[in-house]
Amino acid sequence: MRTLTKILALGTAALAVCGSALAASKHDPAAELAKLLEGRVAGAPVTCINQPQALGSRVIDHTAIVYDFGSTIYVNYPKGSADSLSSDDILVTKTYGTQLCTMDIVRMVDRSAHFPKGFVSLGPFIPYKRPAAAK
Repeated sequence: MRTLTKILALGTAALAVCGSALAASKHDPAAELAKLLEGRVAGAPVTCINQPQALGSRVIDHTAIVYDFGSTIYVNYPKGSADSLSSDDILVTKTYGTQLCTMDIVRMVDRSAHFPKGFVSLGPFIPYKRPAAAK
């Protein structure tokens, strides 16, 4: 009986340790965005970006879409709710020309099942640049 009690106690302790480790590693969108913006300074928002010049985009879950232009990144906080934004989904944009602008619609498609999951209406694009080095 003592052995069973010890085994149960050790099992409970192991679960507690694993549970706290999982909670600590839980995805935090605010922290992810803060890390991307670290050392950068926000500029005046713009209404459009030239999409073909973007090196890539990244979704910050339920928060924003980040467009990478090399030395400048643009953060777009969608108008209304960003709840449907998920980094697990594929972004589908339909533009008329080369620019992606405020009020354009971005649709999300499930990466594995390929069915539509939602959409967001883009807001202004906020540029973030690294400050110029002092001479």
